[in-house]
Amino acid sequence: MSKIIYKEKLSDNVYKMRLEAPLIATERKAGQFIILQVDEDYGERIPLTIADADTEEGSITIIFQVVGLTTDELSRMNVGDDIPVLVGPLGNPTNIENFGTVVCVGGGIGVAPMHPIAQALKAAGNKVIIIMGARNKELLIMEDEMEKIADELIVVTDDGSYGRKALVTEPLKELCEKEPKPNIVFAIGPPIMMKFCALTTKPYNIYTEVSLNTIMVDGTGMCGGCRVNVGNQVKFVCVDGPEFDGHLVDFDNMMARLSEFKDIEKEKYQCYIDLMAEAKIAENESKED
Repeated sequence: MSKIIYKEKLSDNVYKMRLEAPLIATERKAGQFIILQVDEDYGERIPLTIADADTEEGSITIIFQVVGLTTDELSRMNVGDDIPVLVGPLGNPTNIENFGTVVCVGGGIGVAPMHPIAQALKAAGNKVIIIMGARNKELLIMEDEMEKIADELIVVTDDGSYGRKALVTEPLKELCEKEPKPNIVFAIGPPIMMKFCALTTKPYNIYTEVSLNTIMVDGTGMCGGCRVNVGNQVKFVCVDGPEFDGHLVDFDNMMARLSEFKDIEKEKYQCYIDLMAEAKIAENESKED
């Protein structure tokens, strides 16, 4: 049982919550995630990266986007509500050391899981350059938090409504061409973004670590839903990762598997929306009577 102690809407369908979880706050490391369930009887388990933690408050921060049934239900919960199931920290933490100059690339909601990694890299003595991007200004999140960490912050939007009009790969390529070039790159965001970040850094032989958390399901490796091909090996993201060498990940296979159940998920989510609408109409009619 974990109580919601803070809730904020960051952008369209993106929410930030702080959850009461003192043990997880103490034990978590950058790159790890939790599993939560909004209803212990019938709800599905979903993995969410720990975006931040406050050991004094005994809380962890999660940032999530409403993309389906469970995240919709979570977004409807409020301060004071209890989340019945919260498990963590899970997954292997990010390898943090003093690499020298690191580039952290966060795309969209991927800025949230990048935040604790950038924090830890800065604390380890690295020069941290952060590239964060979104489709437009309204979808940018955590700019202030990232600015506090970064030695250099580069903000890009697809439509040019804020910052520089570019994809994240454009400034990334420019940094790779500089001397000295970055020692390592971390990238988190949509799979297509991470794929092209890895393709951008590969000619420069810059090791690039990506987080494949978007494909996780149950967080224990039992369901096999997070199976990915990394080099010549099959890996399970939730137990072997969630971070891997981006130059070895078969992103095309991963994206194909991610899209396999999208129609079913959309159908289930639409049924839920229709039921909620019917319940609202019935409630209004009852009040009128």
